[in-house]
Amino acid sequence: MSSSPPPPPLPGSLPAPAPVAAEFESHGCWVVRARGDLDSDTVDPLFLAMWEAAASHEVVVLDAADVTFADSSFLSLLIQVHQQTKLRIAAPGTAMRRLLTTAGVDHLLDCYGTLDEALAAPR
Repeated sequence: MSSSPPPPPLPGSLPAPAPVAAEFESHGCWVVRARGDLDSDTVDPLFLAMWEAAASHEVVVLDAADVTFADSSFLSLLIQVHQQTKLRIAAPGTAMRRLLTTAGVDHLLDCYGTLDEALAAPR
């Protein structure tokens, strides 16, 4: 049984943005800027970026300011990266904070109001 290709985009619609908007070093931390909806269908590029960062950096900052939705596959990624390196989450929105609270990991993961706060936190 073969799966059918995804339907074509609606006229005038734009493709979903890539989940990894940027990666860069700042203040001795590796920053991964995520965006858009992060679920089991879209999280793979972010998964790869975060795992590569965790393998080679002591502190990884996820800039979540532009994340519009996140599900359990994204939450699983955060927990796994947290176990591999020092993970800081910058600027999580209301929906993401709700996900972390509902899952009971809001006290486990370090969240900061802004990217600057996450970068300035002591090691």
